[in-house]
Amino acid sequence: MEEIVEQVELLLESNDEQQLRDYLNNLNISDVEELISEIPEHGPQFIEILSLNRAVNVFRILDFPTQERLLKKLSGLKIAELINELPPDDRTSLFSEMHSDTVKSLILHLPPDDRKQALALLGYKEDSVGRLMTPDYIAVKKNWDVVQVLSHIRRYGKNSETIDVIYVIDENGVLLDDIRIREILLVDPATKISDLMDSRLIALNVKDPQEEVINTFRMNNRVALPVTDDSDILLGIVTVDDILWIANEEYTEDIQKIGGTEALDEPYLDISLLRLVRKRVGWLIILFLGEMLTATAMGYFEGQIAKAVVLALFIPLIISSGGNSGSQASTLIIQAMALGEVTLDDWWRVMRRELVSGLLLGLTLGIIGFFRIFVVAMFSNIYGPHWMAVGFTVGLALVGIVLWGSLAGSMLPLLLKRLGLDPATSSAPFVATLVDVTGLIIYFSIAVAIMQI
Repeated sequence: MEEIVEQVELLLESNDEQQLRDYLNNLNISDVEELISEIPEHGPQFIEILSLNRAVNVFRILDFPTQERLLKKLSGLKIAELINELPPDDRTSLFSEMHSDTVKSLILHLPPDDRKQALALLGYKEDSVGRLMTPDYIAVKKNWDVVQVLSHIRRYGKNSETIDVIYVIDENGVLLDDIRIREILLVDPATKISDLMDSRLIALNVKDPQEEVINTFRMNNRVALPVTDDSDILLGIVTVDDILWIANEEYTEDIQKIGGTEALDEPYLDISLLRLVRKRVGWLIILFLGEMLTATAMGYFEGQIAKAVVLALFIPLIISSGGNSGSQASTLIIQAMALGEVTLDDWWRVMRRELVSGLLLGLTLGIIGFFRIFVVAMFSNIYGPHWMAVGFTVGLALVGIVLWGSLAGSMLPLLLKRLGLDPATSSAPFVATLVDVTGLIIYFSIAVAIMQI
């Protein structure tokens, strides 16, 4: 990439626009996209001089903040060309991110039919499949033969998002089946489409959440899926490139939430410092207030701590072990739910596994904790004459707290999902804070029972 940047900078210095145009038009689309990131001040110039088709293909893979910056500096003619040539799904994605006043001005660049189409797509719920779909697809009738289908593809295929899959509809527009193009190309030209139909149809509903569609594509190995309404009328298709973008956004959002912050709606380096602080401060306040309950719990057991000060030495060990086990379980379950490996119906299987694994993990740490106290007691009197009771207290507390942390961390994402909330909000810091407070109660309750303090 460095060589490309250096070459482009030389062409910019020489002010040879024709040579620069030829050079950019011969680059990969991804290279031009990187160039705009590397030399952002010349981004509008690159888009202006590229051929229209390549300019559109570059523009559609840029992130929204970059698209917005470019639109502010491009000429009116170039903006009109871009908006008109963008595929409907990419155009909808762009409009959905912009202020309504800006959308109103941009949408005027579209022909009347495209304008109606854009407004219709924007009418669907923001996170629904309807916002992702494109109405550019190839549809045929079941009574057509292969010759008619191929003629139809030659006539309308250029404007279709993809011709890898052909959709069969009836006279009312109801989706009957989808057929891969290879099946059409490999049969006798006189074959009827009805003879190729197998009725193994997979379709999305226009109201389906975008997040759930990711797993549908992954499980069915499709490059495109049809989108229908509640009456099974074909409205459009969703292609795998759009799903990859959504998957990336969902993954980024979940990682940010797991880290204990609100999802950022802009790249980290582009978001203003004040907005970045606002995104982070809410969770920090919630976690801080939660940790204050730890002090309350310790105050409740103040008398026991005073009688056996040695117990205070193990508080960091105890609460961190519980928090760590809870964070592990939470992260594993959130990831499994995102991949479709775990659903709400699997809650009992998850609980059983975490009961066993939490118990084994707790026993492992408990034995190590007891052995550590035993070894120190052989060479020091730091734990006093009742070191054995201290060892059993710490060991059993670790078993209980790690077990509880595993259960809390695994069940909380499922509970949030059941309540219609985002499981990723059961972030590692949140689970750790919850287990910290309850862990102290478990620890000192065991200490009271064993040491009689």
